Amino acid sequence: MTAQPDRLIDGFGRVIDYVRLSVTDRCDFRCVYCMAEDMEFVPRQQVLTLEEMALISRAFIGLGVKRIRLTGGEPLIRNNVQWLVEQLGQEKDLDELLLTTNGSQLPRLAENLYQAGLGRINISLDSLQPERFKRLTRTGKLTTVLKGIDSARAAGFKRIKINSVILKGRNEDEVLDLVEFCRAKELDISFIEEMPLGHIVEHDRALSFISSEDIRDTIDSRYPLTPSSDKTGGPSRYHRMQDSNIRIGFISPHSNNFCGDCNRVRVTAEGRLILCLGNEDSLDLRAITRNQPGEIAPLQSAIVSALTHKPERHHFDLHDEPSIVRFMNMTGG
Repeated sequence: MTAQPDRLIDGFGRVIDYVRLSVTDRCDFRCVYCMAEDMEFVPRQQVLTLEEMALISRAFIGLGVKRIRLTGGEPLIRNNVQWLVEQLGQEKDLDELLLTTNGSQLPRLAENLYQAGLGRINISLDSLQPERFKRLTRTGKLTTVLKGIDSARAAGFKRIKINSVILKGRNEDEVLDLVEFCRAKELDISFIEEMPLGHIVEHDRALSFISSEDIRDTIDSRYPLTPSSDKTGGPSRYHRMQDSNIRIGFISPHSNNFCGDCNRVRVTAEGRLILCLGNEDSLDLRAITRNQPGEIAPLQSAIVSALTHKPERHHFDLHDEPSIVRFMNMTGG
């Protein structure tokens, strides 16, 4: 049998060393830019078991993946997700195990996750105003998320990062407030341009779009920003302020395409290997896993072959109907 390579390289010479693994498509929030208010979720029998997720993760680690980020939906509402954290936290060839969360479950889980081996956490926070936060998330409570942030800090997590999606006419007036909040609590923050995934009726994405450049100009008017060479494995392009140690990041899928140095793929909760956020090409890892239970080699062979089809870039257009019908909760945040 042909030996598998010790690292993944796509057809454009990019080394793929980062996997974003969605542990569930379900979420306790219904954020307006992420999903519809009335959602249909994947039947539970179609979702990968935690054991299957661990196996797929180990297949990637054996191919040179150094970072795995657990995402969702909301990953921390998945029953016994701490078991998966413990399993992957023991992998010596994995440099970082990370998590993206809405923060709602951190008050009860932050300490256990830290002890289980989770490295870094990103927490979504789009408003510091309780009523506005409720409107943007539809079901979320700001006080719970703020408590979750404090719980993560108290547990010992370093370089916690806030993710904020800014929508014109909704929360762009809070950009400086969010920066002030992060400065006070010594949190990094990334501002994210809305991604056109899935059909929504709650707002017009073209009208609500605000560019990273506009947000950067707003921050720069109070806190002059200097571009930084800092990298955290993802698409954020960071800036620094002279009087603070925190980093201000910008994720700009529209205004400043970040595909040239893409180093990542995604695995959905139902086991689809998504090669590109903005394309539908995928590989069914669940079928391989269930046809040959416990076997890593078939997974690795299929992953290596799939990488030859990873496209050079995505093509998002705010003025057209979304070409990607899956919502972000299906893809993994």
